Amino acid sequence: MAPRAYWKGYLKLSLVSCPIALYPATSSSEKVSFHRINRKTGHRVKQQQVDAETGDPVEREDIGRGYEFAKGQYITVEDEEIEKIRIASTHTIDIGSFVKRDEIDDRYIDSAYYIAPTDRVGQEAFIVIRDAIREKNMVALGRIVLTRREHVVMLEPFERASWPRPCATPTRCGTPRRRSKRSRTSSCPTR
Repeated sequence: MAPRAYWKGYLKLSLVSCPIALYPATSSSEKVSFHRINRKTGHRVKQQQVDAETGDPVEREDIGRGYEFAKGQYITVEDEEIEKIRIASTHTIDIGSFVKRDEIDDRYIDSAYYIAPTDRVGQEAFIVIRDAIREKNMVALGRIVLTRREHVVMLEPFERASWPRPCATPTRCGTPRRRSKRSRTSSCPTR
């Protein structure tokens, strides 16, 4: 079965852009999952939300979000407040800089996806961008909004596609430090 696009948008480098689709590089379709059961009865176990202090059950409509600013003290955050600060998605991977691949420490790479052009019109621009990165032995760093969060991504050429790989810690991608000659892995890139 052909993979389904996880996200569709544009790859943008300066004034050049092309339509692309983002696909997962791995699949969890064959992943085995288990339910929690009561060993005595064989029935599924149901989780219940309870108040940590009183132990009383809490109804779903009474559950909110809170930020703990001091031990046991919380600021309540409402859904409307979160919606106001939500990052708007432009559906664009905006390439901001280029670095040598060996200067990015693999420990800060989160997961793998691949991107490919979605139509013939964008294919030429995509190939030009991908091949230019490959010829220089570089990777592109860009930003993308996925699941309401902005991620720094590393675009690495791979065969006929490119791998955008989100960095686990956005502050760890950017201007790289010089690599030590003694170690095989690079030092952590920082901003």
